[in-house]
Amino acid sequence: MLSTTPRTALNRAKDRARTNRADLHAVLDAGLICHLGVLVDGSPMVIPTGYGRIGETLYVHGSTGATSLRAALASPVCVTVTHVDGIVLARSAFHHSVNYRSAMIYGLAREVEDRSERLDGLRAITEQLAPGQWDTVRPPDKKELAATAVLALSLCEASVKVRQGPPVDDEEDYDLPIWAGVLPLRVSWGTPEPDPRLTPGIPVPAHINRTP
Repeated sequence: MLSTTPRTALNRAKDRARTNRADLHAVLDAGLICHLGVLVDGSPMVIPTGYGRIGETLYVHGSTGATSLRAALASPVCVTVTHVDGIVLARSAFHHSVNYRSAMIYGLAREVEDRSERLDGLRAITEQLAPGQWDTVRPPDKKELAATAVLALSLCEASVKVRQGPPVDDEEDYDLPIWAGVLPLRVSWGTPEPDPRLTPGIPVPAHINRTP
């Protein structure tokens, strides 16, 4: 179960809260990009970046010289992942909404220094974007690893919110002659586009070719 803290407690729309840790894992595992919120010289900065999960730890990476990653080690961070599942069209402008699944994680990031864990974290990030890819490509060499910072964040302090279903209008508005409902949003993969410098004869790997 997710434990409630002052930062993760929901003050509004409490019925949208999910307290099962499996719901947190599901939101994270279905995503591609997270938003990493940090403080840089006292000002907020939010960075979209790739991520990966291993158990109860979230991994992000970047250049060792990245300001955002240095800031993430200096003060608490907030990481969010959101999926938009549909636009909720109501009879009134006020009650329009979005069907979504979202996760918010707070904590202190730590720099991963152990080589084995760093490789595991980088693998998780790669596999989050393209499952099966890590085992088919050249692994990072010593120079590349030296230029890459890997940060780990515990999933201990997190919250999950989900909205599903039709619009909720004021009772007197249900008789208005206005269409209301949900416009679903579905994301699908396109046809793989080969690198112009790809050696002729190399087929698209099965784990990349996700088109129907």
